[in-house]
Amino acid sequence: MNPSEFAAKWRGVTTGERASAQSHFGDLCRMLGEPTPTDADPTGSWYAFEKGAEKFDGGDGFADVWKKGFFAWEYKGKRKDLKAAYRQLVDYKDALENPPLLVVSDLDRIDVHTNFTGLSPQTYTVTLDGLAAADPSEPLRILRAVFTEPEALRPTFDRAALTEEAARRFAELAGALHSRGHEPQVVAHFLDKLLFCLFAEDTGLLPKGLLSRLADATRARPDDFGSALGELFGRMATGGGMFGVERIDWFNGGLFDSAEVLRLSTPEIGMLVEVGRLDWGRIEPAIFGTLFERGLDPSQRTQLGAHYTSRDDIWRLVEPVVIRPLRREYAAMQVQVTELTLRRDASKKKGPDPEALRLFGAFLDRLRAVRILDPACGSGNFLYIALGALKDLELEVIGWGSLVLRIPQQFPAVGPEAVLGIEVNPYAAELARVTIWIGEIQWMLNHGFAYRRDPILRPLNSIATMDALLDLSDPTNPREAEWPAAEFIVGNPPFLGNRLLRRGLGDESTEALWSVFDGRLPHSSDLCCYWHEKARAQIATGKTRRAGLLATQGIRGQANRRVLGRINETGAIFFARSDEPWVLSGAAVHISFVGQDGGGERDRTLDGRPVAEINADLTSGIDVTKARPLRENLGIAFMGVITVGPFDISHPVASEMLVAPNPHRRPNTDVLRPWMNGRDLTSRSRNRWVIDFGDRSERDAALYETPFAYALEHVKPMREHSSIAHAAWWQHWRPRPEMTVAIDGLHRYIATPLTSKHRVFVWVDGAVVLDHAAAAIARDDDYTFGVLHSRVHEAWALAQGTQLETRPRYTPTTCFETFPFPRPTDSQRDAIAVAARELVRLRDGWLNPPGLDESEIAKRTLTNLYNERPTWLANTHATLDAAVLAAYDWPADLADDEILTRLLELNLERAPA
Repeated sequence: MNPSEFAAKWRGVTTGERASAQSHFGDLCRMLGEPTPTDADPTGSWYAFEKGAEKFDGGDGFADVWKKGFFAWEYKGKRKDLKAAYRQLVDYKDALENPPLLVVSDLDRIDVHTNFTGLSPQTYTVTLDGLAAADPSEPLRILRAVFTEPEALRPTFDRAALTEEAARRFAELAGALHSRGHEPQVVAHFLDKLLFCLFAEDTGLLPKGLLSRLADATRARPDDFGSALGELFGRMATGGGMFGVERIDWFNGGLFDSAEVLRLSTPEIGMLVEVGRLDWGRIEPAIFGTLFERGLDPSQRTQLGAHYTSRDDIWRLVEPVVIRPLRREYAAMQVQVTELTLRRDASKKKGPDPEALRLFGAFLDRLRAVRILDPACGSGNFLYIALGALKDLELEVIGWGSLVLRIPQQFPAVGPEAVLGIEVNPYAAELARVTIWIGEIQWMLNHGFAYRRDPILRPLNSIATMDALLDLSDPTNPREAEWPAAEFIVGNPPFLGNRLLRRGLGDESTEALWSVFDGRLPHSSDLCCYWHEKARAQIATGKTRRAGLLATQGIRGQANRRVLGRINETGAIFFARSDEPWVLSGAAVHISFVGQDGGGERDRTLDGRPVAEINADLTSGIDVTKARPLRENLGIAFMGVITVGPFDISHPVASEMLVAPNPHRRPNTDVLRPWMNGRDLTSRSRNRWVIDFGDRSERDAALYETPFAYALEHVKPMREHSSIAHAAWWQHWRPRPEMTVAIDGLHRYIATPLTSKHRVFVWVDGAVVLDHAAAAIARDDDYTFGVLHSRVHEAWALAQGTQLETRPRYTPTTCFETFPFPRPTDSQRDAIAVAARELVRLRDGWLNPPGLDESEIAKRTLTNLYNERPTWLANTHATLDAAVLAAYDWPADLADDEILTRLLELNLERAPA
């Protein structure tokens, strides 16, 4: 039988479903050259007509045809409701081992619905007209895939690309409306309504293509478009009703709180027509909120093409924090219910076991009572993923209970009320509500359920527009903001370094933040730490069970580490990813995941591996964060100067200033000094200088005529527009006078870059001023240099320091002040000094060999040397390491973990109680 013969035969058939189903299917098999179920599998174990299955709402039923791992097929009579047939298959699919394709047919038409896990369904349609056409290749391709290769029908569209395109188009529309003077919030609310209508017309909530058809019909008449759109919004807001010849449902929900519209021009209406051609039913809520927020908010529109947090990224936090413990409870309930059911079956009593029913119902009630808070919810992507996962779990539990207990399946009850949010940005907060509603409706439709009606949307008052940290309702008395009780907290707090707080929040809010959290967090904490601290407090007071938040990688070190220490004092970190690549506003960064609870979780994981405990620096094993500063190390190591302003000058400019006269006849060497930063230490020196008036008054500084004139022209204008408060514009912002005193009188001292791939130490001249990107150690002896450059100190510095992206960061307080130096004999001290001098001699010989031209010399840097690490360098370091380990009386082959253990023991022995 060929396709045209098949079409001709079945056009004339008028018999009912039961009489025709198997005959129709048999003809399909013959047309495709496929065996029938009876021919291929006489036992019916994997391919059968009338395959028995339990219905979703209880009772027994059957699929008309079933092929294991391929499809379930349901027939209806001609021109019957294929949506009802599809719903019937959805009821059966779990009992039929969840086949990848669900097929329905009324003999004239075959609809193939994809059912691939994690993907929105896509529908392929085959008609008799298509099979009778001159070229029936496409319908035959679809049918052959149904019978032999379901994967060929797996949806391959890129939902992310679709969503990005939709966001880009809406951003253009937003820009046009903003340019005409409309308030950004009004524009955002109007466009939110439009985007929801586009989604609604592609998913059946509104008549098919309604908004697109309206725009197309009135694009040349903007006033008519605006009037009709206002009428449509009004129907959606106030009970629904007829719109022309089409019925509109009641939407409500706060989004359609008015019929207000903004006038669009003819080109803008045309743009809406173009946007309407996208398939809004397949939009990806996990990312579209972020993209639309960027498009609607003028301050963020430049980030529209930047990376966004993907569904997979969010799942890596939501799964261990929220879903994993719920699944453990589910598994425990399954064991109990199964045992009771088997015992009941053995007793021959009828009906399900009452206690099994109670346990099953109690767990469903428990799931439906779950509340998940995102206290920095942005446009709702974390909440959308969490809600979908909770709904998936509820549906799985319902299906399992129905099969095991043989009871009708309940209708899913978990909904948007399960998620709570806090967001200070009104654009984002409104989009979060839209995101969650779209996600809810998509989930219901994708799983074959009807969505809520009358109204379709309900106000999501659980998404609050407020500051998550401060209650400033009384500006004279700032208080800590109250978070609602929620079993779980997840989210991605804003990343803002402590030095940027005043610029980002303003002076008043920053001072209020420090005041409210005084005694709980150091003022030098990054902004995200405050969210982690509040989550800790929620857990400590019983308002929350578990929390999982992202953080800048810097949370592991320095003052930021205090918040993680507090978590481990009142509870525990049970889950962490210490170093994850991320993209923030288009820039590559590294972040940490931190999950915390009250200490009850025993299965703790760090970077994907099980550990006994997680330390405050997001390591396991030895906890070097317990180390304390040692009295003998204080006042020696310092971070360099922070100037804030263009005080640094080139060598030619400095040379002119050095010979310039002054009215008081003092030389400019008083206020001009060589200047180095971390780059100068690891690469070639750039021979920069710095103007440094120290603590001189403006009157005294002005006596150094040429340097002061330079500062007046270049530094003062910048300082006057700076958010950093400093009345003395001619002085460095953080001049480090204590460092100056410590170095005074030394002909040289030790320097190291704060952030570097390799932990290297170098000698610098005592006259050099170090920038804040480097640390100074006020010692001029080879012994100290050798100990610092040994494997012992490097292991300690790596464990105690922080990280910037992939580069370790050295902090004088945690890396140097806590480090227990050996207490060597004179001969041991001399051996270390000799090895250190040899390292410097050979290194300098490599860096500055005679006879090379400037281009070759430029390539000879410490970074390149340690990248290559030639044998002579490795041997020299091995000699130094052996001398230092001998001074501790430790074996030369001691592993780094054992070195850390012993150093911590020494620290705790020597540290004051």
